[in-house]
Amino acid sequence: MPQQALTVVRGDDVELLDDPINPAWVLEGRPRARVCTWVTSADQTASSFVWDCTAGRFRWYFAVDETVTIVDGSVTVTPDEPEGAEPVTLRVGDGACFRAGTWSTWHVEDYVRKHALLRVPVPGPMAKVVNGLGRRAHRLGRPPAR
Repeated sequence: MPQQALTVVRGDDVELLDDPINPAWVLEGRPRARVCTWVTSADQTASSFVWDCTAGRFRWYFAVDETVTIVDGSVTVTPDEPEGAEPVTLRVGDGACFRAGTWSTWHVEDYVRKHALLRVPVPGPMAKVVNGLGRRAHRLGRPPAR
């Protein structure tokens, strides 16, 4: 099935579905998380979603690379690495990138809503090939023939 040339998401137009946080990860409170994946790349290696969460403190594991932009509320994040890392508060308009294979502690004082891009990391040798193809296509600077 062909992908649309343009997919748009507008503010509150998405229907967020319950996305419970692993109970073993919850440190304080009763955070309620919800999510809506609104687009996925043709090769299934990237997806964009909207996620929100109510007050609580919990651990989070990033299985894939995740780049976020906070669109409502705030969250204080403490990464596990490097050891002794200082907490960082992300507010509306702030962006952050969490690398695959890492843990952090999230403290949501009231509410947070984020837009995020999840990307499956490509293994090193394959990344060189993919990057090389992308640079070559960019250098050619012309669209494919119709």
